[in-house]
Amino acid sequence: MTSGALGRIGTELPGLPEALRRVGEVILADPAEAARSTIIALAERAGSSPATVTRFCRAFGFSGYAELRVALATETGRAAQAGWGAGVGHEIGPDDPLDSAIEVMAAADTRLIHDTAAQLDSAVVARVADAIVAASRVLLVGVSTSGNVATMLEGRLRRIGIPGWSAGDAHVALSDAALLGTGDVAVGISHRGRTREVMEALAEAGSHGATTVAVTSFARSPLAELADLVLTTASRETTFRLGGLAAVHSQLFVLDAVYVAVAQRTYERTNEAFERTISAVESHRVERG
Repeated sequence: MTSGALGRIGTELPGLPEALRRVGEVILADPAEAARSTIIALAERAGSSPATVTRFCRAFGFSGYAELRVALATETGRAAQAGWGAGVGHEIGPDDPLDSAIEVMAAADTRLIHDTAAQLDSAVVARVADAIVAASRVLLVGVSTSGNVATMLEGRLRRIGIPGWSAGDAHVALSDAALLGTGDVAVGISHRGRTREVMEALAEAGSHGATTVAVTSFARSPLAELADLVLTTASRETTFRLGGLAAVHSQLFVLDAVYVAVAQRTYERTNEAFERTISAVESHRVERG
């Protein structure tokens, strides 16, 4: 992971061992300072040792602290140049003016999409798109807010002629997964990657030979371990938008990237589908007065 480091650290921080978590907290508190610090200075501020800092770096896919520093410097420099959320925190008080609340939301969501795009592996997106194009059936599984995201992708795929459907009920998801086979695709969506219903459906689909895809903010989650392909999302929490709610926009962004890649691969068919579906519903549109 050479980009999107801050988003990944922020997302996975709560699940880290205490010693590694302290290192992450120091980095997130002032990423620019961490990018300038020596490994000894950072370890002292975190109340740990250089060896612990090195373990932290390797836990996030870096060869060592030097590589992490480069990633941090690149991210903080890009964010400063773009002015993303400059001077804006992540908390919304009950008496804050609505304009201020909207500013916090906009800053958080702008940085969220950037973090997600930075860590998104385009090669994996391409492999997922190839599998969906070749599939005879595509199953999308998610519950609660992730279920709503699954339904949205289902609608987009069906609009361009891809045979897909979503399932949020555990029994329906398992039954649908059991009917998949080699060449089919099952996509499981879960912010933390620990939703039992999604994991069971993905495991069932995989046992019958389907290609399994996990969309999660936690690359080392149980759901990710089950999947053949993993697409990671970022999550930036603000007041009233925690956990899965904070991850919805990044989930939509990742799956939109998959949808666009599928549409590129089926360009002529997609355009024809758009023309036919637009024509089919045209009579239900009110003309301009």
